[in-house]
Amino acid sequence: MVAEHPARSILVIGSINEDVVLRVARLPHPGETLAAEELTRLPGGKGANQAVAAARAGGRVRMLGRTGEDPAAQRQLDALRAAGVDVELVEQIAGTATGTAYITVDGDGENVIVVDQGANGRLGTAEVEAAETRIAEAAVLLAQLEVPVDCVARAVELARGHGVRPVVTLSPAQPVPDTLLEGLDPLLVNEHEARFVLDAGDEPAADDVAERLLGLGPRSVVITLGERGAIYADTEGVRRAPAHPVDVVRDTTGAGDAFAGALAAALARGAGLPEAVDAGLAEGAAAVGRSGAR
Repeated sequence: MVAEHPARSILVIGSINEDVVLRVARLPHPGETLAAEELTRLPGGKGANQAVAAARAGGRVRMLGRTGEDPAAQRQLDALRAAGVDVELVEQIAGTATGTAYITVDGDGENVIVVDQGANGRLGTAEVEAAETRIAEAAVLLAQLEVPVDCVARAVELARGHGVRPVVTLSPAQPVPDTLLEGLDPLLVNEHEARFVLDAGDEPAADDVAERLLGLGPRSVVITLGERGAIYADTEGVRRAPAHPVDVVRDTTGAGDAFAGALAAALARGAGLPEAVDAGLAEGAAAVGRSGAR
């Protein structure tokens, strides 16, 4: 039986992190020590970033995730609530630190990121199954890979069973079971992730790359190309969408999450894939002009 979905409802399963951002004049070389110009602590985590982006784009968003029982957890939960995200399904785990991302950003907005998974790694398939009723209530399930892959795979399986539209960002790039890709609508990847999935070396993203990704089982595919926009493909063929203009690139961290959240919100309110991709590109362009992952 297919559930009746509340308008614009999105369930996000994913990571909740505190971002420790170091600003430097340039990124360090291997073995080199640089002095940071500035250190800031910001809300982050790909899952939480996408949840906030979806909420800001008008979606009704509920988050499924884990934090520690530490000061960082309270800061992140407060930030999610302030953005309008329902954190009913976020549990705090005693004796475990909240996930932390260490982000080094240079003067051109380029970044290098190292993530300590922390409590995000404590999310299990049992917790996903316990949330099945909430998954069934959603119009869109949105997920990434900063929580265990088996949890994302199980959530996608449950979503498909209830007629919920599964959208997954294959980031950070890592091996996933073939069954996870089946029915994704869309599968979201950037150029690096597309090459990883297809084991394509340095092959540039092109229309045939999108077609090959479709051949792995998703119903639709979106490949983001940064300043070159995006390629997207479904049963109607392969198309390209231009990027929105950007005056100044301040920080590229989280631009992909902004894209994903805005795209999911558009899909949840009934937009077609072309409109949803354009909504994602608009928010991604806005995101790179602002500091921080959100």
